Amino acid sequence: MSTIALQALPSSTGPAKRLAARLGLACDEIALHRFPDGELRVTVAPAADTTILFASLDQPNDKLIALLFAAEALRRDGARRLVLVAPYLCYMRQDIAFHPGEAISQGAMGRLLATLVDRVVTVDAHLHRTPDISSVFPGIEAENLSAMPAIADALAADGIDPATVVIGPDAESEPWVNDLAGRLRLQHTVARKTRHGDRSVDIDFADPTLLSGRPALMVDDIVSSGATLMVAARALRTIGATAIDAVVTHALFPAAMVNAFTEAGIRSVRSTDSVSHPTNAIALDEVLAAALRSELGTTRSRETTR
Repeated sequence: MSTIALQALPSSTGPAKRLAARLGLACDEIALHRFPDGELRVTVAPAADTTILFASLDQPNDKLIALLFAAEALRRDGARRLVLVAPYLCYMRQDIAFHPGEAISQGAMGRLLATLVDRVVTVDAHLHRTPDISSVFPGIEAENLSAMPAIADALAADGIDPATVVIGPDAESEPWVNDLAGRLRLQHTVARKTRHGDRSVDIDFADPTLLSGRPALMVDDIVSSGATLMVAARALRTIGATAIDAVVTHALFPAAMVNAFTEAGIRSVRSTDSVSHPTNAIALDEVLAAALRSELGTTRSRETTR
């Protein structure tokens, strides 16, 4: 009988178990042991024919080694199909060499993962100059899901002022800002951002009058240094926004930075649970489950054709 199960790295066990429950699957935690010299020993549960590997890839380096070893063990134990669910996918931002001698991490990571698994499922990957995630993973299936349906549902359930303007930090944010604003039936605009370094940016708005006297909701895919949010918040306060909130897919910033956000005028910061963080307020369970239900159908289809 064809089987399907889910296994997760220890840092992702909580959301993995919730996802498994939605799909009606068993969920096992992959055991990691660190030797005194820093090397890892990885022990997986018995392989299913289709094994879903759940691992959010923030702080990624050890996790990538763990996935490499887990895939080896599962294939050797008989897994015919491996599906990587990585709500946050690492090393996607460097898609070109900005300076001589730089590695293009997106291409290198895509080729590596394509040798390990048969399908990659992620959420709001950082693909600003890459039009299609399938080009990152040669020869395998890959989906870049949107967190906007889950974010819109959560915001609507909490209640949102209809005068709110949804704001993107730069031109690259236009697709998901437009999507979220459409779902909530709100106006939106996108800021003009000039980046001078990892922690130095300038922000301005083409139509400040749109934002004066109205609440603002800033939306971003990834927040790591937090510089863009804080600069944008200060600009919005100067323009006269009545309240400033922020929602992000991937919260990579230190938890202590919430205080700095408050000082910059941001009333609240909410994130999805793609990465475990104190600001988590929006679950991606159903977004991921909807994409993975096809695996259940595929397993059943294999069984009926035997």
